[in-house]
Amino acid sequence: MEFYDSLDEIPADFGPSAVTVGKFDGIHLGHRDVFAQLCARADAEGLVPTVVTFDRHPLALIRPGDAPPALVSHAQKVELLAEAGIAVTVMLAFTPELAALSPEDFVRRVLVTALHAKVVLAGADFRFGEGNTGDLAALRTLGDRFGFEVVLIDDVSRDDGGVDRRSSSTWIRELIAAGRVHEAGELLGRPPAIRSRVVPGEQRGRELGYPTANLDPDIEGMLPLDGVYAAWATVRGERYGAAVSIGNNPTFDGIPQHQVEAHLLDQKLDLYDHAIQLEFVEYIRPMNRFDGVDALVEQLQADEKRIRAVLAQEPGTGPRP
Repeated sequence: MEFYDSLDEIPADFGPSAVTVGKFDGIHLGHRDVFAQLCARADAEGLVPTVVTFDRHPLALIRPGDAPPALVSHAQKVELLAEAGIAVTVMLAFTPELAALSPEDFVRRVLVTALHAKVVLAGADFRFGEGNTGDLAALRTLGDRFGFEVVLIDDVSRDDGGVDRRSSSTWIRELIAAGRVHEAGELLGRPPAIRSRVVPGEQRGRELGYPTANLDPDIEGMLPLDGVYAAWATVRGERYGAAVSIGNNPTFDGIPQHQVEAHLLDQKLDLYDHAIQLEFVEYIRPMNRFDGVDALVEQLQADEKRIRAVLAQEPGTGPRP
């Protein structure tokens, strides 16, 4: 997949293209349906399937305190777009200058001049241009003027407690924040995942017979609710079953706050300074304080037994680090 992070990088003879524009945080099943339609239309008409996205949520610029956490990092997003069959990704910096473009200027500069768009796919709630003043009707009017067709994308909905709800990044964030990672995975089409590097820890787990890989706090992706999870860990291209704990360790004093630790089942590997990806399959329990080491070890053994049973039913999928 070709990748550009500014309009200036795009070759003058680029395209013609079929384009869709959006934040596409998480690259969930609704997004993938859009990309499938985009690629099908591009293939039928000899166009380049192109995604235009942004380096941050617009609220990060407009109202930083209200910006939601990102479901995936830039690197994760690019990998997932390539996996979805997108030929070209343009990730624009959402700067004050970009936010100030009128709907007409945005279309002219991005879709027409840079990408030579012939087809643009957009949802009914698509908004663009300064103050989100451009809508689907405005896009169609500009398409008529500049010579591109606008195709309406239908929403993808799923059942949410007996009520149809549009699949969205917002819904997935709610589920992950509540620890409902299995349900989030159903909307994503893969387990929600984080990535980081393994750093030295206190080695408490090793002393208990459960050595853990401690993650650097600089983490890609959205952390779920504090607790213990059944997960898949991928290191050096190999996937292993794992027990993952997130949060404070209330049983021991002097432990750094809010850690992410992964115990790889049946493995004794030197993981320091290696990239690791954790895919969350199911929430097991909250973080608890135990009355001594024996009680903690007994709980860890029970956790392992349950986690093995969960993972036996889940083959585990997703991009590797």
